[in-house]
Amino acid sequence: CSNTSTISITRLAEGLKRPENFCGMHFFNPVHKMALVEIIRGAKTSDATIATAVAYSSAIGKTPVVVNDCPGFLVNRVLFPYFGGFMLLVRDGVEFTRIDKVMEKFGWPMGPAYLLDVVGIDTANHALEVMSQGFPDRMKYDFKTAIDVQYAAKRFGQKNGKGFFSYRTDPKGKPVKEVDGEIAGILKPIVTSSATVSDEEIIERMMLPMIFECSRCLEENIVESPLEVDMSLIYGLGYPPFRGGALQTADAWGAGKLVTLADKYKSLGKMYEATNQIKKQATEKKGFYK
Repeated sequence: CSNTSTISITRLAEGLKRPENFCGMHFFNPVHKMALVEIIRGAKTSDATIATAVAYSSAIGKTPVVVNDCPGFLVNRVLFPYFGGFMLLVRDGVEFTRIDKVMEKFGWPMGPAYLLDVVGIDTANHALEVMSQGFPDRMKYDFKTAIDVQYAAKRFGQKNGKGFFSYRTDPKGKPVKEVDGEIAGILKPIVTSSATVSDEEIIERMMLPMIFECSRCLEENIVESPLEVDMSLIYGLGYPPFRGGALQTADAWGAGKLVTLADKYKSLGKMYEATNQIKKQATEKKGFYK
């Protein structure tokens, strides 16, 4: 098995004599708190190998979800369009601290800027390269992003004490988030407008890319069911449990509203394009769970 979060399981298995015995087991940080394990099926992975990995995950108290191989698998694949929405908002002049507050009020345990600091700006930069190669129409950006400029400045987040925020260590050895005096100057060159964006629009621009990518994963059979998508986001990312997951949120908003919002934000690119699945739901007045 491999615990990679982005490298193709099919590609890793190419040099093996018994590729049918190989799969991905992607744990989420912090491992002692996050219940999810993605079990990734490569092109030649056998059903017996998947069954063994699922049984082992359950035996150690984790919640396994089986996904097919693709860049980012399931959770990172749908997380990076969410980060994409964040980077577009920063480019358009919205303060990252405001975005964090709005998304925390929505129910996320931490906003996207803080989450990137915890993940690691360097880790996010590497993952973004993989995602941009895999999905260039949606995840390759034609502008310098907040990740780009911080990576260039060697600001890697919590791990080296400087990111969107700065960090000091408390007496118990835990990092404490603080306002950073340098970050405004580092981000200033990448801000290209000063758009007026409401809190509701921040939520829409953050959540739509994630919802649409979740739908694409279902369309492409990366994962079997809406329930597995939502469970993965709650247990792997800390998606607000009271909202039930991204696809429960989609149903709460309604497919008709999602299609309308896709048209509202079409100038932002393919990330905001409604899937055929969601367009069909809008026509038939259905949802992911109804």
